[in-house]
Amino acid sequence: MKIIKNIFALFGLLAILVVIYAWTVLGVGSRISQAKELDPKAKDVYIHMMSTLLDTGDIGKATVHKVKVEKGISPDEVVDALNSVATEMGIKPVGDLPLSKEVALRTGKPQPYTRVLSYCNPAIAIKMVKWSMAYGAYLPCRITLMQDKNGDYWLYTLDLDMMIHGGRKLPPDMLKYGNQVKNTIYTMMNKAASGDF
Repeated sequence: MKIIKNIFALFGLLAILVVIYAWTVLGVGSRISQAKELDPKAKDVYIHMMSTLLDTGDIGKATVHKVKVEKGISPDEVVDALNSVATEMGIKPVGDLPLSKEVALRTGKPQPYTRVLSYCNPAIAIKMVKWSMAYGAYLPCRITLMQDKNGDYWLYTLDLDMMIHGGRKLPPDMLKYGNQVKNTIYTMMNKAASGDF
């Protein structure tokens, strides 16, 4: 019986030492208080990201938003719709890279359809990079139209919730701009994918 008590005492001492180590050396205490300063939706953003990452093992899949294009809508129609809706919503088309066509010309081999389209609202973009230069990495907003191995078309963009809710709560004006960009890009994708143009 004395041996069992000593074993439990040893485990208790080890547990206390681990907590002290984590609290002091690893700074768990300050990390907990820092986590409390994050946007209230940050937890959901990272749970979704981690869940997708664990399910797929693919960080790309964990950090994007995608929409399947309805059958019967051609790639050219999707691009026309994206550009049309963008103009209606006050965002400018600023780039078009027909990636699969470019690679096919260079290699002489056909490629699955891949086209990268870029959009920007300059007034919002400059406000966001003035607030944090790191937002420049999100510029311009990109939507990629791709064909999968089954011949279906998909629209992909970054998961903009990471930009909006992934860190500390944004000031009201930045939150408004972030949500405006997200709603614009996601609306463009949804309308183009469903033929609502």
